[in-house]
Amino acid sequence: MDLTIGERCAWCGINPLYIDYHDDEWGVPERDSRALFEKLVLDGFQAGLAWITILRKRDAFRDAFAGFDPDVIAEWGEPEVTRLLADAGIVRHRGKIEATIGNARAWQQVEASHPGGFTEFIWSAVDGVPVQHRYTSLAQVQATEPRSDELSKRLKKAGFRFCGPTIVYAFAQAVGLYNDHVVTCPAHDRCAALA
Repeated sequence: MDLTIGERCAWCGINPLYIDYHDDEWGVPERDSRALFEKLVLDGFQAGLAWITILRKRDAFRDAFAGFDPDVIAEWGEPEVTRLLADAGIVRHRGKIEATIGNARAWQQVEASHPGGFTEFIWSAVDGVPVQHRYTSLAQVQATEPRSDELSKRLKKAGFRFCGPTIVYAFAQAVGLYNDHVVTCPAHDRCAALA
């Protein structure tokens, strides 16, 4: 999308990587189960860091985590944890790496037991329809929201880790459960049309 800086949501600033992410991904409804898993894991890795750090390392994460294939990751153990802790291309945090392996196993259980799999599990938080917020400024955007808070609880109950309310709301915004582009941003209407 070709936007000028002043038209976009101000959070993306002028970094080309952030701009591309804002224009092409953030808020676009995602319904692919594997892609949802990837984005949830990356949001977990982002905890305590700037999102730009994760964007810069995303390709290295994809390489290190077998393209975020949950069925592959679910089989991993200590040898893979050790390998990942030595990988300078990613965020080397034992707890987050171990959580990713556990989350892959939780993803498998949800896929097998929940009608519609992980996609339906996630999207049921908003009854399958993206919430169209009509914020006029970034100051109106909240850090959490009751439906995403409930999704956070459901994820934890299903065995997921690094999925607290703030992480889950950021994830939900990113994958389009919420259209939190400000209304003056052209991406708002584009995402609304995709809903």
